[in-house]
Amino acid sequence: MADIFKTEIRVRLAPSPTGLFHFGTARTALFNWIFAKNQGGKFILRVEDTDFERSEKKYEEDIINGLKWLGLNWEEGPDIDGSYGPYRQSERLDIYEKYLKQLIEEKKAFHCFCSKEEIEADRQAMISQGLSPKYGGRCQNLSEEKVNERLRKGEKAVIRFKMPAVRLEFSDLIRDKISADMGLIGDIVIARNLKSPLFYFAGVVDDYAMKISHVIRGEDHISNTPKQIMLQRALGFPEPQYAHLPLILSPDRSKLSKRYIDASLNDFQSQGYLPEAMNNFMAFLGWHPKDDREIITMKEIIKEFDLKRIQKAGAVFNLEKLEWLNAQHIRKLSDNDLTERLKNFIPEKWRLEKELIGKIIKFEKERIKKLSDFKEIAEFFFELPNYDKDMLIWKTSNKEKTKIILENLYNEIKKMAESDYAGLKEIIMPIAEAWGRGEVLWPLRVALSGKETSPGPFEIIEILGKEKSLARVKIAINKIS
Repeated sequence: MADIFKTEIRVRLAPSPTGLFHFGTARTALFNWIFAKNQGGKFILRVEDTDFERSEKKYEEDIINGLKWLGLNWEEGPDIDGSYGPYRQSERLDIYEKYLKQLIEEKKAFHCFCSKEEIEADRQAMISQGLSPKYGGRCQNLSEEKVNERLRKGEKAVIRFKMPAVRLEFSDLIRDKISADMGLIGDIVIARNLKSPLFYFAGVVDDYAMKISHVIRGEDHISNTPKQIMLQRALGFPEPQYAHLPLILSPDRSKLSKRYIDASLNDFQSQGYLPEAMNNFMAFLGWHPKDDREIITMKEIIKEFDLKRIQKAGAVFNLEKLEWLNAQHIRKLSDNDLTERLKNFIPEKWRLEKELIGKIIKFEKERIKKLSDFKEIAEFFFELPNYDKDMLIWKTSNKEKTKIILENLYNEIKKMAESDYAGLKEIIMPIAEAWGRGEVLWPLRVALSGKETSPGPFEIIEILGKEKSLARVKIAINKIS
């Protein structure tokens, strides 16, 4: 694929810091980053913060933290010097002003003084005539003298681009040919004033100035692309290649819930999802390798990635699938790596007992879906369990029988040679077969864990060790007495 591109591959993520770094933006970042790595190109982070009222530093930090957690590092950006900076739009206002003035001088853009009421009246008139509503052109032919006079008086004006009434066709690397009748769009607003460009315009200037070769973004931007191409042509800029990713849908194929649209990607991190699992999951939201693999590493994705294999139809977000993938990636971690990653998900005092954590991981790794699960799963190993005495009694047993069984079990554990867990099992299992497995193993497991569901009693004894296990069985005997 690389041989069809004659220029350096340069892609960008251009988020607006007006909200949290959410799932859709993260998926877009991933596809851009993978494409750049696959092609030996560069991934650029550009912060589009010209919405001065809504842009906040905390949102920029949330975006940066989310990208770093995913491992999607950039070669150029607001925190990394590059040849085409600055990389915050708020620091590039003079550049936008230069090109806005160029369009105005070349009569390709104009100041518009129309009020909202005048624009709405024109729209309604067009609709009543069966026409597509658009800007009516009231200010398009004002003389330069008249414009300057009204500006001197302090009249509010926006800057509109004179949209040529042509049919535009462009190639999309995912969707092939896309066409649009620009005559139906009308003259679009590209800036509030010379120092306040809008998204359409600032992005076009930045993509040119930063030598962006490919614009890979969501399907919701398809309607923006023809407008930006017309601006590129008016300014004499080369056109980057475009690729529009499929929408992310809910399992019922409706629009993705605001729960995920608005949630920060860092929320997934705090819940204990691994970045490897998130990248695996997001890569499959619109793309798949040639075979049927479901567990895939970033290195494998980079090697096999091809824009032509991205689907056009919407990609379904399935939380159950994400949890399953996360569990699979957790199982692939070494015990030492998993121990390290659990640090932020367990109490500080637990971290001192590394040997105990290692033993728990050995038996519980298969049950962990998210790192945050570990605290609940492992809590009874670190704290004495709290449970009702009636929980000790198996459904076909009684208090007296359970007490006798627990006393016998206590004696057998006490006689056990240190760490001879296999020998203990060989002694207790015949007792369980004689008295009933539930009658014996149930109260032993409850005494050790205080839970209805937990690992088997022999695994728990191996993790706790002989003395702690004896202490817990003794507590159970006292409870039921």
